[in-house]
Order: sequence, then C-alpha cells, then structure tokens
Amino acid sequence: MNELIFEITQENDGGFVAECLTESIFTQADTWEELRKQVIDAVHGYFFDQPKPEVIHLHFVRDEILATA
Repeated sequence: MNELIFEITQENDGGFVAECLTESIFTQADTWEELRKQVIDAVHGYFFDQPKPEVIHLHFVRDEILATA
C-alpha cells in the first residue's frame, strides 16, 4: 500500500474530522494544521510495526444546501 485517502469533514463547531476510506483510522482536530499533524500521528500509530504508506491524501468534503427560491 503506497497511499491512504482520508475523507475530511468540518463539524458545526468549526473542527475537522478525518476518516480513512480503506483502514480503521479516525482522528479529529480544531484546526486544519492540527488535523494534518493528527492524521500523520494516527497513521504512524496504526502502522507502528508495518511499512507506512508513502502518501496521504486529504479529501475535504463540503456539504452545502442552497435554497432555490
């Protein structure tokens, strides 16, 4: 495995949640910069005794509802 993809969503309170799409890795943080560090720490912890992926993709998902009237 050379890469992991994380789906990132923003919570109502402004914080961020990251969930890996292929492994059971999940983390959260208050800021984007903090989330980036948390994702790397979570990946290192998950793969502590295995080769780590070379690339981590952060895919930010934004859900927006627009009124038609």
